[in-house]
Amino acid sequence: MSADQPHIPVLLNPLLRAVAPVEGVWLDGTFGAGGYTRGLLGAGAAKVIGVDRDPMVFDMAQGWAGDYGDRLELVEGVFSKLDDYSDAPLDGVVLDLGVSSMQLDLAERGFSFMRDGPLDMRMSSHGPSAADLVAETSEEDLADIIFLYGEDRASRRIARAIGKARAEAPITSTLQLAGIVESVLPRQKPGQSHPATRTFQALRIAVNDEYGELAAGLEAAERALKPGGLLAVVTFHSVEDRMVKRFLQLRSGGAGRANRYAPATEEDAPRFEIVTRKAVGPDEDELDVNPRARSSRLRVGRRTDAPAGPVDRKALGMPQLRGKT
Repeated sequence: MSADQPHIPVLLNPLLRAVAPVEGVWLDGTFGAGGYTRGLLGAGAAKVIGVDRDPMVFDMAQGWAGDYGDRLELVEGVFSKLDDYSDAPLDGVVLDLGVSSMQLDLAERGFSFMRDGPLDMRMSSHGPSAADLVAETSEEDLADIIFLYGEDRASRRIARAIGKARAEAPITSTLQLAGIVESVLPRQKPGQSHPATRTFQALRIAVNDEYGELAAGLEAAERALKPGGLLAVVTFHSVEDRMVKRFLQLRSGGAGRANRYAPATEEDAPRFEIVTRKAVGPDEDELDVNPRARSSRLRVGRRTDAPAGPVDRKALGMPQLRGKT
């Protein structure tokens, strides 16, 4: 990692191979430190629209973004509105999910339990923080969030501990919350992840509505891409990968119909062709350079000329909190 590129783009070379030849106008929906954007521009993209919900990343790019002139356009925005950021259909869309290394490494952003900082976790500066969520959410709903978004079977025990602790004093820091979670779970064994890992993941996903943004972003990409345009998505855990996999299956006709005797309709016309039949993961060379890439998976689809449309969130396997659709 260099001083002007603090985040290593995961699966960049496999991505560029899967979408080659890179041509036309692309949208990088998670601009971050610009790794995918620079890779696409270097591979032949005429222009890249770099989108991110975190305004900090654009300040960090000031030292090099101008070198690309009008080939690079930067936009503060979100997945769900990515089809609003281009006046013409796109040749490609890249989405890199999850939290970046530079966000994790800044204690003041509140994403990591490895450093003490304010319990924030917002990828933008808008909306309720993780501290607000912890303070205002009922124990029952907190347990649901930790179970569904963090896949932690001890969710109710953790939620009760949070409820008891916040009754005594506000929970405002990352280490404070990590200590509460750690106090009610078995001691960490060598090689195991920290006991608070799943709780922090769950709260981050809830604060940023990551699953809702992913589902809406996949729909928006479908609307934004021209026929033949490519959608490439890099995920970092099983729920995200399942949602992307099912989206491409549903949109390519690979998921089948509920009734196999029902005649095909115009709505059943495939909207994507699957390019990567199996998810692509990192090789050993990449893992040596960037161990954080271990859980990453890449899936790619090619847009057809079928009309875009909404997708059923439940069909994607998107975790559903009570009272939300």
